[in-house]
Amino acid sequence: MSKKILSLFFLTCVCALFIQKTAAQSTSLGIFDGQNDVGRVKYAGTGTYDGKAQEYHLSGSGTNIWATHDEFHFVWKKMKGDFILRANAAFIGKGVEEHRKIGWMVRTSLDTGSKHINAVVHGAGLTSLQFRRTTGGITEEKKFDMTSADIIQLERRGSVYTMSVARKGDLFVSQEVSDVDLGDDVYVGLFICAHNPNVVEKAVFNNVRIVVPAPKDLVPYRQYIGSDIEVLDLETQNSKIIYQSPISIQAPNWMKDGKHLLYNSDGLLYTFDLKNSTPTLLNTGTVNHNNNDHVISFDGKKLAVSSSDKSGASIGWTLPITGGEPKRMNDIGPSYMHGWSPDGQYLVFTGQRDKEFDIYRIPSAGGPEVRLTTAPGLDDGPEYSPDGKYIYFNSVRSGLMQIWRMKADGSEQTQLTNDDYDNWFPHISPDGKWIVYITFFKNEVAANDHPFYKHVYLRLMPVEGGPSKVIAYLYGGQGTINTPSWAPDSKHLAFVSNTSLLFPIFPMAK
Repeated sequence: MSKKILSLFFLTCVCALFIQKTAAQSTSLGIFDGQNDVGRVKYAGTGTYDGKAQEYHLSGSGTNIWATHDEFHFVWKKMKGDFILRANAAFIGKGVEEHRKIGWMVRTSLDTGSKHINAVVHGAGLTSLQFRRTTGGITEEKKFDMTSADIIQLERRGSVYTMSVARKGDLFVSQEVSDVDLGDDVYVGLFICAHNPNVVEKAVFNNVRIVVPAPKDLVPYRQYIGSDIEVLDLETQNSKIIYQSPISIQAPNWMKDGKHLLYNSDGLLYTFDLKNSTPTLLNTGTVNHNNNDHVISFDGKKLAVSSSDKSGASIGWTLPITGGEPKRMNDIGPSYMHGWSPDGQYLVFTGQRDKEFDIYRIPSAGGPEVRLTTAPGLDDGPEYSPDGKYIYFNSVRSGLMQIWRMKADGSEQTQLTNDDYDNWFPHISPDGKWIVYITFFKNEVAANDHPFYKHVYLRLMPVEGGPSKVIAYLYGGQGTINTPSWAPDSKHLAFVSNTSLLFPIFPMAK
């Protein structure tokens, strides 16, 4: 074999190995493009992705991320424009250095002295927003009063970077910088630094999300971005993406067999097989302008939907859970169906009558509607408790949107939440112990609105009221959890989050 042929053969083998290594690395890194040790580290770091658990494990050495240069391990993705980075982060083991660091980072380059912004939690709990304005410049810092954050979020909107953090269950607190220019084309990702060149530290990251939000010029209810169906484990508060779609998916109901979800998209309803990650169109006959107000009866045999009639107003309809031609429930609209009574005899819905939105009850077999609320302003989202004694709903009557409860006949209307947020759509767990609801930020939305594509929380509180805790931090809103989405075991929830960025590692709409 000639030297030329031998050299060509050797080069081909090297290229093949490189391609295989790159492909394997890409697969193991989940949503990220690559990984590197930045700076001169003594021990090589690692980053791996556990697809079953949807979590990332990082190890890394390095002296520090500070002053004029950095040493750490970084798993990254190249990005442009606006984004929201979010994850639950925790060190593994006791560790050595109290200033070991983990978190999110945005860098101009992979050079050791690159400009950067990082959202960091230290081993001893210090939580801070750190940034380097110029290449090779001194690192600056904004410290948080709170320490030992579990949830770390770093958002870029135009030239503004906002770090938001919380201990699991708590509300976010934030810091921001608006005068650091990293350029549009940046590296974003997770990092770990041991703060000791002779030590390798380890960390785990759950609920890792890279979100591309809706553009500022998006026209609501005419233009949409992509959707993720997520399933949340209440015990761990970790959620997994089970399906992605480039179009709008809304309002997943958990069906009574525990094996399927029901959701709406583009006016149609679909059942979703949780085992096979496969959607199937549900036959709703000539009623094909369905919105996200649909609800399954307690026995799992019937479905109430809301769909526009020829006038364009939303009307309530019922049909078998297996599909068929629906039966019309309302003479006038708009009417939005939200709840069945446990005995299946009644439906409760939100109706606009005489320019007021109130809660109404109607026999499921047909008959006259009965008005249950009369307070000025919007009342919405009515749902029966599993014992049939109460109807839970949300109302703006006290100023902000809050969660309320009344007896099934409409009496004893009582406010359950009273905070500085807008709270919508209470859903009672099948075991009757808990309420989950969605929370909007009052500085982002009007009290009587629940739009798409906002920062929201899912929160949990005891059914009789009391302290609430955050169980999910996400980008969503309209369609996230409009309908009952508890699993039959009362231990899991389904919801929809939104992003313009979809990843092939998750089940994808074709």
